Amino acid sequence: MLVASLPFLALTALVGGRIDQEPEVLTVNERVVAFVMAHEGKKVGRGECWDLAAEALNSAGADWDGSYGFGALVAWREDEVLPGDIVQFENVRVEHRTENAIHTERYTKHTAVVVAVHGRGEFTIAHQNVGDRGRKVGRSELHMRDVRAGKIMFHRPGRADVHE
Repeated sequence: MLVASLPFLALTALVGGRIDQEPEVLTVNERVVAFVMAHEGKKVGRGECWDLAAEALNSAGADWDGSYGFGALVAWREDEVLPGDIVQFENVRVEHRTENAIHTERYTKHTAVVVAVHGRGEFTIAHQNVGDRGRKVGRSELHMRDVRAGKIMFHRPGRADVHE
């Protein structure tokens, strides 16, 4: 689990301990995560969810269409989702069930960034314009087993002039 009070250590872990390398040596995904983690607790752009992904992709030098074509689709059940992948939610309902309660989240159209992978279908995502954090970047857990409705798509950012 990532520790919010230790952002440098968390970032180092997320980029495989390669934080001391030159930015062009890091992959596009690692640069996306570095951007997101550097902005945790801050408003990116207008504070819309899409702004975080857009500015992270642009900062990372990613090849994308400037709209919702964030990169190649990744089928999370078959392929490995990586930190730095972009998540697009469409009419999604997530229910977190505990012994005593059911917590429901709804995302009509929402964009987030994967910042950690804990196993197949188990992710920490960063996003803004959600819940009590408002228009500032924060993290939350996404467990695909809790998705009850809607469509979630994972996108792998790429770079046209670099083969990683």
